[in-house]
Amino acid sequence: MSTVHSALRTTLLVVLMFGFGGTEPGSAVEQRSVDAFAAWQGRGQVYQTGPDAATFVGAFSGRFYLESGQGPLDASYLTCPGIIEINLKDGAQTGQGRCTITAEDGARVFAQWRCSGRHLAGCDGEFTLTGGSGRLTGIKGGGPMVVRSGLAEIVAGMPGNMVQEAAAGVIIWRGLRYSLAE
Repeated sequence: MSTVHSALRTTLLVVLMFGFGGTEPGSAVEQRSVDAFAAWQGRGQVYQTGPDAATFVGAFSGRFYLESGQGPLDASYLTCPGIIEINLKDGAQTGQGRCTITAEDGARVFAQWRCSGRHLAGCDGEFTLTGGSGRLTGIKGGGPMVVRSGLAEIVAGMPGNMVQEAAAGVIIWRGLRYSLAE
């Protein structure tokens, strides 16, 4: 089999299996993995919640891409609400939230995430697939995620205890494992 044919077959399988098809007819439930990324934009509010603590409450959303070996494939749309706790003294942060990944035909993957890191540097953690709808009913799996962003500095003396924040960044999933129930 030629390299081009193999790459095309792999691309087709990735699109059909995770990028939002189903398992091949008659196949057993099998765990697979993909590399993916999302370019996102976020919006939310930061509240000062202690002398040295702030809490970001908001959501990020953007296009979800699968890596095919031949370049990224635009697979779907990602929306992730969440909360990030920030230590204003040392910049440490922890976050958690949920995500919905919606395919062109309306099939969805639901997930939850947790991460920790440093404010302005990023947040690394775990992404867990919790279920799906349509052709993706029964999807399970997960793997590591890396979030990088360009959040602006949080000002210590927040007027009215709140600051509107806008950010942009990327999320990277390497080896995101998944299986689809028959």
